[in-house]
Amino acid sequence: MRTFLMMTAMVAAAIAADRPANRQAAQQTRIAQGVRSGELTRAEAAKLEAEKRGLHREIVRDRVDGGRLTAAERAKIEAKQDRLSREIAKEKNDAQTRRR
Repeated sequence: MRTFLMMTAMVAAAIAADRPANRQAAQQTRIAQGVRSGELTRAEAAKLEAEKRGLHREIVRDRVDGGRLTAAERAKIEAKQDRLSREIAKEKNDAQTRRR
């Protein structure tokens, strides 16, 4: 039973550690889908991509000191990812469309 609990805790920690990367991939997919559908203009997509790159650089910088994010770093990054996610949704639904 103890081994099972330890393995469960290890799996949960691994999932939590990869959460920022998983969210980045999902946001990339949302941006690409918005460009394909015309919901995002090229300028909007470029701005969102730049914000996403900046956030990625911050994650890499935070992981340099041990390979993992501290709870405070993770909370800060997740708040920024929440903000970026809202920005993606706002831009996709702002009634601007790409000219075809």
